[in-house]
Amino acid sequence: MTFYNEEIGFLYLEDGTLIKGKGFGAKGIRAGEIVFTTAMNGYPDSLTDPSYRGQILVFTHPLIGNYGIPEIRTVNGILTNFESEVIQVEGVVVAEHTEPFKWNSAMTLDSWLKKEGVPGLQDVDTRALVKKVRTFGVMMGVLASGIDFDDVNVKKYLEKKYDEIDFTQYTSPKAPIIHQGNSEDTIVVVDCGIKHGILYQLYQRGFTIVRVPCNYSINKIMDFDPKGIVFGNGPGNPNLLKDLAQNFKEVTEYKLPILGICLGHQIATIALGGKVKKMKFGHRAVNKPVIDTTSNRCYITTHNHGYGILSKEDLPPNTKLWFYNPDDGTVEGWIHEKLPIITTQFHPEARPGPWDVTWVFDKFKKMVVKNA
Repeated sequence: MTFYNEEIGFLYLEDGTLIKGKGFGAKGIRAGEIVFTTAMNGYPDSLTDPSYRGQILVFTHPLIGNYGIPEIRTVNGILTNFESEVIQVEGVVVAEHTEPFKWNSAMTLDSWLKKEGVPGLQDVDTRALVKKVRTFGVMMGVLASGIDFDDVNVKKYLEKKYDEIDFTQYTSPKAPIIHQGNSEDTIVVVDCGIKHGILYQLYQRGFTIVRVPCNYSINKIMDFDPKGIVFGNGPGNPNLLKDLAQNFKEVTEYKLPILGICLGHQIATIALGGKVKKMKFGHRAVNKPVIDTTSNRCYITTHNHGYGILSKEDLPPNTKLWFYNPDDGTVEGWIHEKLPIITTQFHPEARPGPWDVTWVFDKFKKMVVKNA
């Protein structure tokens, strides 16, 4: 049975479009960049992905909430069924919010949003909304649940643009966090908002993981005597993170194995002289194809990014194309020709999504063992 919270609500876009619906979740007003995902499942993972910080997420699948929200599970401090400890999105837009029917459901999506203070909007033609975003590109919006449009000065919520804010200040830890593994090999994860799915894949390979704040200096990083370094995912505009790019450049002087994922892939590109640009509406899904140029194989992968290397001409010097997206030619990964550095724009841990490319973590482990 589908139920509706009869609250009023609306979504106002910066181009003047007003979309009225029915609020659910927490009462309130939030502003953010309007983005969409075509994933049919994994909404608990998506909503807790720190890469969505500062964004209002539209789900294209018509029924969201079917299997509810489970209890949190952890292994050595690493979440195994969420990507972070809190909901990261500014707001949620769905066509229809549904009651859960699953054995391990601990609460409804509606209850979870209320608990976390995040507003939602349902009874929306999400297909029309997504077509608009695909046609005109991502834009800022204001979402309200339980509040009438006539009672809100929406303009004041649109004064700051998504591209102008460093969201890593909200998603990066304030101090190092250690996850002890069963190996003597320690790797440092530069944590700008790392997904726990990435941490879990690294932990499964025996590494002791030291997560350091996004703004940690190279000297503090090297104090941990790492055998390898991971620059992980995170939110926002990578071109704002000049200090992080400088840190990456300095790390390369130690010739340690480096894995860059998503934001880390972008930072690596900028640090070494490549170009990262804003995409029209980005890639956010669990079914995006990428071609591995070393084998000519196609893999189905998970994505969440609004910036990218839009062509191989924007690659940094001394790197070669590793993966590309056959749909639009976006660079999805590169390999450095002189240094032990590999990157992927997609999420190789695939949570949610297919497990086609978890072998990327095996490749990184081999690089660490070889370099040790």
